[in-house]
Amino acid sequence: MLTLDQVRSFVAVAEELHFGRAAERLNMTQPPLSRQIQKLERTVGVQLLERDNRKVSLTTAGRAFLEDARKLLVSAEQAPLMARRIARGQAGVLRIGFTAASGFSVLGQLLSLLAEELPDVEIDLREEVTRGQIAALQSGELDMGLARPPIQRDLFDSHLLRSESLLLAVPHGHPLTQRQDPIPPSELKDVPLIMYSPTKARYFYDLLVRLIPIHHTNIVHQVSQILTMISLVAAGRGLAVVPESAASLGISGVSYLPLEKPAQDVVELHAIWRREHRNPALTQLLSVLEERGPNWVSDSHATGT
Repeated sequence: MLTLDQVRSFVAVAEELHFGRAAERLNMTQPPLSRQIQKLERTVGVQLLERDNRKVSLTTAGRAFLEDARKLLVSAEQAPLMARRIARGQAGVLRIGFTAASGFSVLGQLLSLLAEELPDVEIDLREEVTRGQIAALQSGELDMGLARPPIQRDLFDSHLLRSESLLLAVPHGHPLTQRQDPIPPSELKDVPLIMYSPTKARYFYDLLVRLIPIHHTNIVHQVSQILTMISLVAAGRGLAVVPESAASLGISGVSYLPLEKPAQDVVELHAIWRREHRNPALTQLLSVLEERGPNWVSDSHATGT
């Protein structure tokens, strides 16, 4: 069987093209060095070196083998270091789930944080609704999710990444854009509203029903994605109550208006993970998040008309 000592001996002789200098480089005598080369050639099954009393040279097979031998030694030297880095959470893989809405609100800043703090950790991203992330976390297919409440505290720990307010999205030129003060939610009971699906967007549906007096008679559409909702507003199909991060989508023809309390800082997005996780890279990320504190994601977009 091929050994690292044999490979190391071969590389030394191949680079020095002299058994005496190679032996000196390896701090050994020539006879055991010659035996290592002979054992290696028997294992490989071809002659790697041509030698006589005057010179040593590489065969064609030896030149090809030398390239792979060097790579093998580099890998052997790096493997223990990589194992230690993975054990410390400085390398490895993090599998992160995210919702479509978190993709345009916090995901970019989280990835920038990872690139800065854990540059050698590979990130595997998977877009999933909150329900799908919960299932993937429980099965071990995900290490962390970006999800909305409620959170099963008996199974998961969490870190609040961002809380944001609700805004009213209206088409450009709508009469409400002339208002100078925040709009009372009570004034939305008679306007045509684009509403969230009670099954596919349960978090936002329950939130709006709790905070805003919505009558089914003024709901003109029900959709599950915020991007679809904003597109319908731009098309003049109605108004919509959306998280303030929706303004970062940059869809033309839409103005975003502030609402009165209790619509401020009510939309939450959390990083969640299994209590019994065993991924050192996740442990490192959680330490970084702890240092940043809750609600650390900055509001990088402007709201208004």
